[in-house]
Amino acid sequence: MKIIDASNMVLGRLASKIAKDLLNGEEIVVVNAEKAVIVGNKDYIFEKYAERRNIGSVRKGPYYPRMPDRILRRTVRGMLPMKKPHGKEAYKRLRVYMGVPPEYRNRDFEIYEDAKNTKLKGYVTLRDLSVYLGANLR
Repeated sequence: MKIIDASNMVLGRLASKIAKDLLNGEEIVVVNAEKAVIVGNKDYIFEKYAERRNIGSVRKGPYYPRMPDRILRRTVRGMLPMKKPHGKEAYKRLRVYMGVPPEYRNRDFEIYEDAKNTKLKGYVTLRDLSVYLGANLR
């Protein structure tokens, strides 16, 4: 089982690495999901996610998440072949948490070096995005 700390990781790069490892049969736990970042113009990112959230209806969907852990999970889901059995099985092996749950506190976290946010100026954390979308974060 891999435990990954998402702090200061670029969302897309992190999600693609996680999806690849899930398809290879690994069980993955992601902690500190709210600290992952989306790189780009802040206003554009907010507008794009709000647009996605407003598509469809309450009854029919598509249902797009507000919470940071669910946004990260949904991003990984988009990179898996969900219409095939091995894609669904891989998705079941993913756990995403905001913060660090007590059972993982004293464990070593892995970091994907090539997914780190280095020297990039314009970015938004998933926490900021969630608050903008209306999530009730303490």
